[in-house]
Amino acid sequence: MNILFLVYHGFSEVSGISKKIKYQIKGLRQLGHRVYVCTYSIDERGHRMRYIDDEPLQDFGTGRLAALRKRCCYGAVVRFAKEKGIEFVYARSFHNANPFTIRMFKAFREAGIKSVIEIPTYPYDQEYSGFSRRGRLALAIDKMFRNRLAQQTDAIVTFTQDKEIFGQRTICISNGIDPDMIPLKSEKQQQKTGMIPLKNEKDAKDGSLNFIGVAEVHYWHGFDRFIAGMGEYYKNGGKREMTFHIVGGIADCEMHDSEHAPGFAELAEKYGITDRIVYHGQKFGAELDELFNSADFAVASLGRHRSGITHIKTLKNREYAARGLCFIYSETDDDFDSKPYVVKAPADESPVDINKVIDFIDHTTITPEEIRDSIDNLTWKKQMETVIKHTFTTS
Repeated sequence: MNILFLVYHGFSEVSGISKKIKYQIKGLRQLGHRVYVCTYSIDERGHRMRYIDDEPLQDFGTGRLAALRKRCCYGAVVRFAKEKGIEFVYARSFHNANPFTIRMFKAFREAGIKSVIEIPTYPYDQEYSGFSRRGRLALAIDKMFRNRLAQQTDAIVTFTQDKEIFGQRTICISNGIDPDMIPLKSEKQQQKTGMIPLKNEKDAKDGSLNFIGVAEVHYWHGFDRFIAGMGEYYKNGGKREMTFHIVGGIADCEMHDSEHAPGFAELAEKYGITDRIVYHGQKFGAELDELFNSADFAVASLGRHRSGITHIKTLKNREYAARGLCFIYSETDDDFDSKPYVVKAPADESPVDINKVIDFIDHTTITPEEIRDSIDNLTWKKQMETVIKHTFTTS
């Protein structure tokens, strides 16, 4: 089958979102489909460009008119789909429902082309709290037209358990992984955190712990709750040596107090643990692997409730499991809630109970291999197969 994977932005080598999309595309190709990828970016000349598989499809030029045209002109995408005999369009939502995207998806429908829109997080209106006037205007336009846009598709792909979104039926899947691209913790580190509880392991630096949190950090990741938990642990006489390694881009509003959450810097200074929080910035490849190899336990999202989300299947939970790491999170994730290698934190503003985490680590004997083997069903190939099946077998 000929498939068009429609993205309203370009790719970045350090972006987790970009990696996820590429894994989804790979999954579709593993199923035997011919996948064309439509993206948008600004080239070295400053021209706003739409591409198909890195080949120019549309040159909007420069300036304000070009910026307007790229939001309104989708005729070239529709023509390409018809010329190439596209049978299915998979689009990732950019919160950009408007009369022009509606017209595009209506044209797909009239041409007999099936289509779905993936909404990465839902609901998402709360994510715009504190945004600029321009950002809030974009959301207002999206709210005006998103129900009409949804009706031009065959389904909405969601990582929640919602049966209907914007008046359209859903296809519920999980975020997936590409096991070929995610290495398991190294053998040396497995000896440290594998079958023998950490507190009895001779080479464990007297029981010291390395925690890791990897994200393009936003307030809904709630890393401040983990920092506060460490602070409370030491405030109440805790002696275990530990370091929290935060890997990824961090905006200034996360480092300092904001309307959403306490700032990392203020919290660490308040508790006198500044030297125990290490900010590594963006890492990938061998550098990222080494940080994971040194980690004893991972920190996933602890603040999804701040954006009004209770049920979600985050990519980070799956990546940690693929690495073979135990981890903590606070949302509801049906794929992991009952797993023996996770710690569930309450979905509130309380500091993380570090004593609970330490006790879990000290008494957990599950191996990294066992953790990874538990998610065989969560490959992107299998998740995208579900999308195809439910798009073409349900009217």
